[in-house]
Amino acid sequence: MKLILGSNSPRRVELLTRMGYAFEQRVANINEKIDVTIPWYKVPEDISLRKMKALRKNLLEDELLICADTLVFIDKTPLSKPTHIEEARTMLQILSDRKHEVITGVCLATLHTYNTFYERTTVEFRSLEKSEITQYLTRENALDRAGAYGIQDWIGLIGIRTIKGSYTNVMGLPTERLYLELKKFTQ
Repeated sequence: MKLILGSNSPRRVELLTRMGYAFEQRVANINEKIDVTIPWYKVPEDISLRKMKALRKNLLEDELLICADTLVFIDKTPLSKPTHIEEARTMLQILSDRKHEVITGVCLATLHTYNTFYERTTVEFRSLEKSEITQYLTRENALDRAGAYGIQDWIGLIGIRTIKGSYTNVMGLPTERLYLELKKFTQ
């Protein structure tokens, strides 16, 4: 089966490539507005499902589509991608010295069937100094990361105190779970 990654995320591309998969990329332009009528922890799964629905109509018989969405939640409140540097700074200040949840929703689909799942990881930052936040924001593009940080970035390397769950989930794709789910589709 030919894999199609329904994402433009450089981290998802990197992870799928490192897993050894050959794939093609297609991007869904959808409204990622959060549906407030569903439970907070299901929001990324819902967005990945919407991405799948936008791309599925163009799938071929032998193609398997992977769509995903990752959000950071602090006290059940979503922190998506910041739109400007000051918003990114505020997000990092909120996350400083606190635990938060990173949830990635994934949807796998063929022309005839689909499956969704989500993975949840708890991350805790130590207390971040204002100068560290400023240094990070001048070094990295925090605007393309949910919660304004990448676990693999400098701020993650020096600032994360604990992680409970999948590291790759925090990067944007829970590779361990994805591998098992892909095996189900291809058997």
